[in-house]
Amino acid sequence: MTQTSNVSMGKPSFEVADILREYIGDYQEAFPLIADHYKIVHNLLSCRTAELGGHVERCDHCGTERISYNSCRNRQCPKCQNIPRERWLEARKAELLPVPYFHNVFTLPHDLNPIIVSNKNIMLNILFKAVSQTLLAFGENPKNRLAGKLGFIAILHTWDQRLNSHFHLHCLVPGGVLKADGSFKPCKRTYLFNVESLSEVFRGKFLDLMTKAYQDGKLRFPGICSPFKKPDRFRELKDTLYSKKWVVYIQKPIRRPEYVLEYLGRYTHRVAISNHRIVSVHDGMVTFNYKNRDTNQIMSCTIAAVEFIRRFLLHSLPIGFMRIPHFGFLANRNKKENIQKIRTFLGVSADLDTDPNLSVENMMSQLIGFDIIRCPHCNKGKMLVVAELPKASHSAATQIIRPTTLQEAA
Repeated sequence: MTQTSNVSMGKPSFEVADILREYIGDYQEAFPLIADHYKIVHNLLSCRTAELGGHVERCDHCGTERISYNSCRNRQCPKCQNIPRERWLEARKAELLPVPYFHNVFTLPHDLNPIIVSNKNIMLNILFKAVSQTLLAFGENPKNRLAGKLGFIAILHTWDQRLNSHFHLHCLVPGGVLKADGSFKPCKRTYLFNVESLSEVFRGKFLDLMTKAYQDGKLRFPGICSPFKKPDRFRELKDTLYSKKWVVYIQKPIRRPEYVLEYLGRYTHRVAISNHRIVSVHDGMVTFNYKNRDTNQIMSCTIAAVEFIRRFLLHSLPIGFMRIPHFGFLANRNKKENIQKIRTFLGVSADLDTDPNLSVENMMSQLIGFDIIRCPHCNKGKMLVVAELPKASHSAATQIIRPTTLQEAA
């Protein structure tokens, strides 16, 4: 599915915000709403409503008016990811190289899910560190016939198609390494690294880093994790994890650089579920579609609305946590210089046309295939902003999240 088709599906029948608006009270009776989750719920309930303010637009030809409300810009919001994604992808144009790209995925065993959920900041940073150390070590290893610095982008996903915990990194790796002398050595066009070797090294590095965090007293073990606080149970867990084959795979290379951005667009700035996947919300139950990875068929899943909210909030990330870092020769500090070296060495232009300041209007026109500022009534004039609407003085979202009786008692 291309980026355009993701955006041009029309208005969804149901939204995550609709489920929150109707059932967040029931959720609060069953689970505490921690501060991070409160912010997410509040933002999604306020998104594109009068609460956040907006502006009035008027057609300069026929005088038709419409009101547009502001977005919440929360990275968990299904309605607020298109423009950030397009800006990010536009900036990545300048980094494209005329080499095959490899899609490498590293997945953590589900045995670790409770500990990760209770220690997201530490455990997810360990995941990034273990993956980056593994790939960089393989790039530097002369036995892999490269012996140089690899570059790659890592994208964190924490969910599966049914919103359960499934922690994994998608890594997009240009096929080659930057040598110390400034030259670029490409890898074989259909081969990056042996996945079994990658899996073993990744497993070892992750468990070593996790053990160090445990020994330093940095990990918490609340609730169902509490048995692992005991050293003997923690050792048992490690032994179990060492005995398993960790899932690592590399898809066939993307041979044409112009397809790389489209490919990246499938994975960046995604949330656990899009509004278009929600089929129905009725009598306290939510039905949504998901793809069965074994059969490649679209199926439906029906769960209680409270359980839906629990699963959705399960995938929130710590404030300030970076979920799309760059590594190796694509690391931010020397990225531009390294890209110029490689492109020059490969005999192509050192610069690509890119416009990080591309307007929202132009981005949306590219995404959905028509001019969003053209008047929908006369189809001749342009919709121009004629007035700003201030934010609401009272928060309707707060009234929904916290019952009035609790607010008065606070």
